[in-house]
Amino acid sequence: MLLRGERLGEISGEVLEFISSREADRWIFEADLLVDRAHLVMLKERGLISPEEFSEIVAGLDGIEEESLGEGEDVHEAIEAELIARIGAVGGRMHTGRSRNDEVATCIRIVLRGELLSLMAEVNGLARALAERADENVESIIPGFTHLQHAQPTTLAHHLLAHADALLRDFERLRDTYSRVNRSPLGAAAFASTGFDIDRNRTAELLGFEGLVENSMDAVSTRDFLLEALSNSAILMANLSRLAEELILWSTSEFGYMELDDLFTSTSSIMPQKKNPDTAELVRGKTGSVFGSLIAAFTICKALPMSYNRDLQEATPNLWRGLSTTRVAVRIMAGSVGSAKFKTDRLEAASGAGFSTATELADSLVRKTKIPFRTAHQIVGALAAEGGTPTIRDLDEAAERIAGLRPSERGFGEKELMAALDPRENVAARSGTGGPAPAETMRMAADRLERIKENERLVGEMREKVDSALAALREMR
Repeated sequence: MLLRGERLGEISGEVLEFISSREADRWIFEADLLVDRAHLVMLKERGLISPEEFSEIVAGLDGIEEESLGEGEDVHEAIEAELIARIGAVGGRMHTGRSRNDEVATCIRIVLRGELLSLMAEVNGLARALAERADENVESIIPGFTHLQHAQPTTLAHHLLAHADALLRDFERLRDTYSRVNRSPLGAAAFASTGFDIDRNRTAELLGFEGLVENSMDAVSTRDFLLEALSNSAILMANLSRLAEELILWSTSEFGYMELDDLFTSTSSIMPQKKNPDTAELVRGKTGSVFGSLIAAFTICKALPMSYNRDLQEATPNLWRGLSTTRVAVRIMAGSVGSAKFKTDRLEAASGAGFSTATELADSLVRKTKIPFRTAHQIVGALAAEGGTPTIRDLDEAAERIAGLRPSERGFGEKELMAALDPRENVAARSGTGGPAPAETMRMAADRLERIKENERLVGEMREKVDSALAALREMR
């Protein structure tokens, strides 16, 4: 093996398999070739290799494919070994002033920033699906819940926008993380930099990074960017799991509020009538898998002494596993939401169940009769305990018993009672900032769609910067 050379003896197949990262390295093969090329450009520009050597090595790299690689502890060694086998000893010049430590840290960041850009785009897609469905349903009255009990009427738009807003915060976290991921550790070498006259800023520029992880010891040993990306994924999956849970509940016969498209459901192997929300259930289940990847990575990275330790190799597969699971889950949820059929008639019919208009009745009593809210709360609570739809007589009797007054004698009559008990009137009254009133949810939906459009523009701009830098790098001969 290339790196064991004269220093170490033979290695058994079992030990090689144990220490190998080749399976996870499939993620970073293309990134490794880009890092090699950027490093070679810088070495040539600094006079550390000749133009002829540069051209010969780059030509050798151009012909390397992942399937052609032989044995090696990792993809970096395998590529270098294959290069030397193709062009001879001159291929060994490629590693001048560089270590696998800074090389792998750079490769991980290159792949991760691409994953983050894709995930941000997919989060925008789900947020857009939610905001567009909300915009279609500003007048759709539905029951609102706390503790999974009927609480107050709201609108479908209000409910969907709540999920959209959580996703917009997820986007902000991913965007902020991207700025810390997109920094180059290349040139830190093993941990103490190098005595060669290299230019770290040049390789960062060639690879489309926004700057350096400056301290060379920190550059090779930190994986906080990995933990941050996984943390963001875990939070995002927690938000997706809440949405998935509601899709599951709402599509049951007991709720009957919506129907998922056939594409996102399965049937039973024995019960032909079944239409099971399997994709939503798997989003809910895979949330636990992403949490597991996060905890595994945290556990691996904790208490490691400075600087590089081989333990870090075990953290990376958890990153790829967590990110890829999250990306698929976001896409699945975008399709589920975009194609779902909401049964708005049934939703509206259920909006007043469980005396969910009780809060507005209490509020109306306060506004009309000027009694304290706590007194009104007790009066309406007594009506709720009696059950049924209250009449003015019921209201007067409860109020007289509790507070020694009759609301009907203070201007609160049948008209006011009916308005207070009407779910649509309840919603219309809640027109303050962030409330469910149609005009306010229409404003919020328009605002969110504009924010999503800006986020989409931002992701496109970030991707273009990286793609332009890498395209220029690939053309260098």
